[in-house]
Amino acid sequence: MTMYAEYLRELLKPLGIYRTEGGVSGGEISALGRGLDGVHEVLSELEHELFLTTAESYGLTNYEKLLPLKPAYRSIGERRNALVGLLRMDGASFTLDAINATLCGCGIAAEAAECARPLTVTVSFPGTRGIPESFEQLRAAIEQIIPCHLEIEYFFVYTQWDYLEQHFATWDEIEDLHLSWAQLETYL
Repeated sequence: MTMYAEYLRELLKPLGIYRTEGGVSGGEISALGRGLDGVHEVLSELEHELFLTTAESYGLTNYEKLLPLKPAYRSIGERRNALVGLLRMDGASFTLDAINATLCGCGIAAEAAECARPLTVTVSFPGTRGIPESFEQLRAAIEQIIPCHLEIEYFFVYTQWDYLEQHFATWDEIEDLHLSWAQLETYL
């Protein structure tokens, strides 16, 4: 029995003029209930995909179609955060706070800071060691977000010797990890 068929039966029962079980009337109520259940299912999915906080598939894709660039992401949560950031872009996004709020649209934690040189900002990637994956895609997104009159310097953080000395007692412990030099430079 369908959800809406049961609802219709309960709604019509007090009238006393319909046979809500069996017969032509009961069959009609069941058919109407199945139809309304189908409509309910479609509308529930549409509602789920309509809101950025709950969308998981075509809703996110349709939001991306509205934007001038496609965000980089590794998970649904990162995709949603990136879209929220990109949707913040507008003609008044020229303050450092507004730029930083929008940079999450890249799909990775990125932060812009003013430099000592005029008209230059430094973009760093907190929590990421080395050059982030898909950097060229990130760079294209960042360059569309940051106003074109500003020069951009990228700042990458690598693992330093003092970090290794704090976390490992001997060099043998590091060698036991079997890391390449590139992996060691970006070791967290």
